[in-house]
Amino acid sequence: MLKKLKLKAGVNQENTRYTNENGWYQSQWTRFRQGTPEKIGGWARISASTFLGVCRSLWNWVTLGGLNLLGVGTNLKFYIETGGSYRDITPTKPVVTLTNPFQTYIGSTTVQVTDANGGYLTNDFVTFTGATAVGGLTISGEYQITVTGTSTYTITAASSASSDATGGGTVYAVYQINTGPYYAEPLVGWGAGPWGSGYWGIGSASTDAIRLWSQSNFGENLVYAPKGGGIYYWNAAIGVSPPAFTVTIASPGVVTTSVSLANGTAIILTTDGALPTGLLVGTVYYVVSSTGTTFSLAATYGGSAITTTGTQSGNHNISIRGINIASLGNASSAPTVQNFVLISDASRFTFAFGANDYGSTIQNPMLIRWSDQESVSVWAPAATNQAGSFLLSHGSKIVTAIQTRQEIVVFTDSSVYSLQYLGPPVIWGSQLLGDNISIISENAVSIASGVVYWMGVDKFYKYDGRVQTLRCDLRQYIYGDINLQQSAQFFAGTSEGFNEVWFFYCSANSNNIDRYVVFNYFENGGEGAWYYGDIARTAWLDSGLRDYPIAATYSNNIVNHEYGLDDNINGTPAPIYSLISSSEFDIDDGDKFGFVWRILPDITFRGSTTASPTGTLTLIPMQNSGSGYNNPTSQGGVDNASVTRTATTPIEQFTGQVYIRVRGRQMIIQFENEQLGSNWQLGSPRIDIRSDGRRGNT
Repeated sequence: MLKKLKLKAGVNQENTRYTNENGWYQSQWTRFRQGTPEKIGGWARISASTFLGVCRSLWNWVTLGGLNLLGVGTNLKFYIETGGSYRDITPTKPVVTLTNPFQTYIGSTTVQVTDANGGYLTNDFVTFTGATAVGGLTISGEYQITVTGTSTYTITAASSASSDATGGGTVYAVYQINTGPYYAEPLVGWGAGPWGSGYWGIGSASTDAIRLWSQSNFGENLVYAPKGGGIYYWNAAIGVSPPAFTVTIASPGVVTTSVSLANGTAIILTTDGALPTGLLVGTVYYVVSSTGTTFSLAATYGGSAITTTGTQSGNHNISIRGINIASLGNASSAPTVQNFVLISDASRFTFAFGANDYGSTIQNPMLIRWSDQESVSVWAPAATNQAGSFLLSHGSKIVTAIQTRQEIVVFTDSSVYSLQYLGPPVIWGSQLLGDNISIISENAVSIASGVVYWMGVDKFYKYDGRVQTLRCDLRQYIYGDINLQQSAQFFAGTSEGFNEVWFFYCSANSNNIDRYVVFNYFENGGEGAWYYGDIARTAWLDSGLRDYPIAATYSNNIVNHEYGLDDNINGTPAPIYSLISSSEFDIDDGDKFGFVWRILPDITFRGSTTASPTGTLTLIPMQNSGSGYNNPTSQGGVDNASVTRTATTPIEQFTGQVYIRVRGRQMIIQFENEQLGSNWQLGSPRIDIRSDGRRGNT
C-alpha cells in the first residue's frame, strides 16, 4: 500500500528519533515554507573589497542625499561601506608630539618607536606625520604596532633601512582608539574572576572581553560606540571620502574646501606634509565664520578664529573619522564611557546604557542616561531640557537594549525592563517586565513582526507584550553542544521575508561562530518551527534598505544572502550542501517488518539554473530503533541489523517514481543535495510498503 509521509514542519531533537514520529530530525541549509522543506538560498560577496578585523556590528541607513550607507564595526576598525568600498572612520585619540622617536636597523623593515605616553596595545594603529628621514626611511602614514615594552613598540616599514640610526625630528603621532580581541581568551588564575567567586586561595577563570560596537543613526548622521569606550559622532555632511582643503597663512586663517559646513561643526585635519603653525593634525577644531565652503577654525566651540603663520606643505584633508561627542559643543557632561548606545526612533533621544554619571568618570553598569530631545551633545539635566538618568535595580549590569514600536526593551543580566517616553517632568519611565531572565550576549536579540526574540543562557524567549519562554524543539541539541565561554560572539538576526529569526553561536569545540538555529514563527499555524545547520558568520542584518539580507564573514567581507543558489563568498561559485532527514516511521508501531519496493518522491527543482538538477534520496532501514543501517555499527553499535540494504537513489526533476528493495522494522527517509545551480523543494513523498512478517530475518 502507498503510505504518504506528511511530516510536521520543523526539526525536533528533544526526544529520541523514534519518539519524534511524523517529524524531521536533522537538517542542513534547509528551511520550511508552507509546511514543506526546501533549500535555503545562496550567497555572494558584495564586492572583492575587504576590511580589517572580524565584524560584530552592522547598521544600515540612507542619507538625505539618497546615499545608502552601512556601518561596519570590527575588532580592529570601524568602517562606512557604500558601493562595495569600505571607508575607515575609526575614531582617533588626541595628537601626541614625539622627538626623534624612531630607531632603524640596517637591512630590516622593523622600526622601533619610543613613546613614553603609553596607552597603546599590540594591533593598535598609529599615523605619523612631519617626520624627517632616518636610516634611509621616511616614516609617514598609518602603521599597525606591536608592543615591546612599557614605552616602546615596533612597526613595519615599506622597505629596509640603510643603516642603524635614531631620529625622525619632531613627529606627530595620532593613535586610533584601542583595538580589541575578536574572541574571548580565557584568563585563569588568582584575581581573574569577580570578587568573591570561588574559594579562598583558589584561582578563578574569566574571559578577556571581545570588541563589540553599538550604533544607531541620528538623522543622516551616525552615533557609534565601542563597548566600554566613548561615544562617537560621524557627520554625513563631510562625506565618505576625505575632502581636500586649502588654508591661507593669515590672521585668521581661512579654509576652503568642497563641502559646506555650518558654524559649530567639529572637524579633524589630516595632511601628508605639514600644516601651518596654529593647526595640528588629529586635533578637534570648530567651524566659525562660515559662508558654506569657506570658513575659519576655532580651538573651542564658538571661540575665536585661529591665526595661521609660518609655512605649509603637502596635501591637506578634512578627516572623515568620527568625533567623541564629549568634544562637541555644549557637551561637557556627555558620557565618556558606556556599554551600549541607542537612538530612540520616535522621540529622538540619545541613550547611553551602563554609563558614567554626571561629574564622575566611574562607569556604573546599571545606569541609564539620555540626552536632551533632538540632541547628541546636551546631557546635563536642566529645567530647559529633557536630559536625565536613572538606575535599574534588578541585575548587576545592563547587557543591551532594543527599540520596538512602543518602547525600548532593556536587558540586564537577570531581568527585562520596558522604557517608555512619558514627557516632562518625568521624561522616561521604566517598568520591570520579568525577573530571573537571562540574555546570552549583547547581540543575541532581534525583533520580527513587532515581537522581540532573544537567546538566553539556557533557553529562548520572546516578548509580545509579556515575556514568555519560547518552546524550542532543539534546546538540548543547542545547549548540549555550545561554547559558553565565547557567548559574547553570539548574535541574532531576522529574515522577515521568510518569517524567520536566526541565532548564530559557537559549538562546544569552536572559538568561532560555526552554527545557526532558526525559529520560523509562521509555520505550524503560528506554533512555529525550528531548524538548524552549520555556517560561519559574524554579524547579520535583514533586508530593509537593501535588496537582500547581509552578513559578515570570517573572510573579512560582506555577503548578500538569499542571492542565487550557490556559495559565492570568494567570487567563484561553489555548490552548497543541503540535507533534510526524517525521524523513524514504521508499520503497526513496529510490530511488523515493512518491505518497501517503490518510492514516489514528490520533489520539485523549480528555480534551478543548472540544466539537469538532481539530488539523492535515501531510504534507511533499521532492525530496531537505534540499531545500525547497512553497516550495523554505524549507528547503534552492535552487529544486529537484519536489513536488505540502504536504498540511495538519484532523483532528477522528472523522476516520478523509483523502484527499490528495502526491508526493516523502522525506516528513515533522507534527501541530500550538493550541486551547482540546484534548487529543490520536497513535498509529501509516498512509499509503497507492505507487511513482511514479525521476525527479523531477511
